[in-house]
Amino acid sequence: MLILPLVAILCLLWGIGLYNSLVIRRNRAENALAAVDALLEKRFDLIPNMVAAVKEYASHEAETFAETTRLRAPAHAQPAESDPDGSERTFSAVSRRFFGIVENYPQLKASENFLHLQRTLNETEEQLSAARRAYNAAATEYNTRTETFPGNLLAGPFGFRKKALLEIPAAERRTPDVATLFDS
Repeated sequence: MLILPLVAILCLLWGIGLYNSLVIRRNRAENALAAVDALLEKRFDLIPNMVAAVKEYASHEAETFAETTRLRAPAHAQPAESDPDGSERTFSAVSRRFFGIVENYPQLKASENFLHLQRTLNETEEQLSAARRAYNAAATEYNTRTETFPGNLLAGPFGFRKKALLEIPAAERRTPDVATLFDS
């Protein structure tokens, strides 16, 4: 008679532990996605500073600078998980064009402010890449736990949904054509 209540208590404790592990993994994935969003915001906040530095040296390239600034707002407004490659792809293309223009202005490359901003942007890009990898790892761990036994027993009934992974579009996986960076 004592065994039945003991088995029930063990099953309840197992269920609580399983539920808690799902919550922990979901929170890790959401935290990693928030880190990606924070780095995207940091990157987009750097662009106006870079534009201001470059405008001092290349005022006739106003179209590219205006386009970069214009793209900053909608790309910043979209959460990474809901549109990981939409405006982000367009922003990346303009960013490559932006640095292509910089190559045409040696005096700009020598500007201490611009060099600092460029280093900061490159560092942010590296951090963003690492944050994306961390999110994908956390999301994969979470997805695996919610889709495999015994986690799938509680995942569906308690609303644990699969997390989308951040992916790079096929067009951005190709090696960039450097010659096109100088077309303006």
